[in-house]
Amino acid sequence: MSEHVDILIFGAHADDAEIGMGATIAKHTERGLRVGLCELTYAEMSSNGTVETRLEEAAEAAKILGVAVRTNLGLPDRGLFINAQNIERITQEIRKFRPRIVFAPYWQDRHPDHIACSMLVQEAVFNAKLRKYLPETEAVNVEQLFFYFINDVYEANAIVDVTDTYDKKMAALRAYQSQFVTGANSVVTPLTQGYVERVEARDRIMGQRRQLTYAEGFVSKLPLVIAHFD
Repeated sequence: MSEHVDILIFGAHADDAEIGMGATIAKHTERGLRVGLCELTYAEMSSNGTVETRLEEAAEAAKILGVAVRTNLGLPDRGLFINAQNIERITQEIRKFRPRIVFAPYWQDRHPDHIACSMLVQEAVFNAKLRKYLPETEAVNVEQLFFYFINDVYEANAIVDVTDTYDKKMAALRAYQSQFVTGANSVVTPLTQGYVERVEARDRIMGQRRQLTYAEGFVSKLPLVIAHFD
């Protein structure tokens, strides 16, 4: 099967994309689009769960959402520095999968790794189109870069009605038991204290502005092109 995907979504850790845009992923895979997820780290510094557990949970969530491919670059958790090596790894991933659209975390968030992921992906999207950069691989011109929200929400300039696929988002988040449920060997974190419920409330509020039951919000730094108003 071709490695090409229509949409490639980057996150610092498994569950970032599901939190920010899980229902949007499901909406597009249901339409037959190939969606890929790429985590930059194995989240080895997480307070709860293990690398092995997180990989199993991520695979289950991807299955629920209908994701075509899920990869991990294995960069160091809490070590996502803006350097040439990290940018190169992400650029190579973009050139490998040749997406039309790329998503990254919004550039403001309480977690420093989410901010770093956003900046790294922006650098890589730009470099991916430069044919003299890593000339041994073919340049890729990504048509559109969007940003999704994880912990903190800012003003969105695009929203997706995800009412019909929201149950899949909730199911995907429930796959991450190690992160969102307090167990015998877990410690209390912001994620175990009603975090999923707050995400659901956020998505309800996002939809309220357009009288939608649920919506997920996105930001584009470029103007969105509209063919015509009707």
